[in-house]
Amino acid sequence: MSENQNIKVAVDAIVFGYQNNQLYVLLIQQKFGTKDSYWALPGGLVQNDESLEDAVKRELKEETNISVNYFEQLFTFGDDVFRDPRNRVISVAYFALVDSSKLNVKADSDAENAQWFKIDEVPALAFDHTIILGKAMERLKAKLTYEPIGFDLLPKVFLFSELENLYCTILEKEIDRRNFRKKILSFEIVEETDHFSPLKSGRPAKLFKFNKQKYNALLDKGFHFEIKFA
Repeated sequence: MSENQNIKVAVDAIVFGYQNNQLYVLLIQQKFGTKDSYWALPGGLVQNDESLEDAVKRELKEETNISVNYFEQLFTFGDDVFRDPRNRVISVAYFALVDSSKLNVKADSDAENAQWFKIDEVPALAFDHTIILGKAMERLKAKLTYEPIGFDLLPKVFLFSELENLYCTILEKEIDRRNFRKKILSFEIVEETDHFSPLKSGRPAKLFKFNKQKYNALLDKGFHFEIKFA
């Protein structure tokens, strides 16, 4: 081991949101540093007295003014020793899915700007953040096939067509909507409510909700969620 080793550990947050049939990712412009003119994922160095997850939550709050309760660790990035021109930095990336319509995003103490970007309109990113975002998209698409994570992006009650459109948007392809609806409802974790869409045009459509308690109970019994789109 080198006696002069000086590797720093950072965290980066990939926060996905969904509105109007569009997938978004939250980006910031740094207030300080060599890449301050570039957009980047929220993140920063881990402090000596905090866990990785505490660090990513703190950085997100300091840079975008939002709080996220649950993050999933994505990957560790450090193969490129020059990924950060300032120091040798290894980054542990986390991603989260949120209902972006409920969050008040604004640049806070450590960022110049903070903004949602459509996933197909993301600008050039600082460091290796384009690679990190690509890895997060791969994970998101894969998880849709074995875990009902899409409900984290939707409001508590939603049109079934909104759930279908969400899957089409993330997967970047059309799905067999009839088979999708039949499959999802067969799991009995999506329930029809007594409420209708407030939209005035066309026939009133029933709203649905995701029953997370029932889903967790099924998991305890060894339930396996799987949807094939091929």
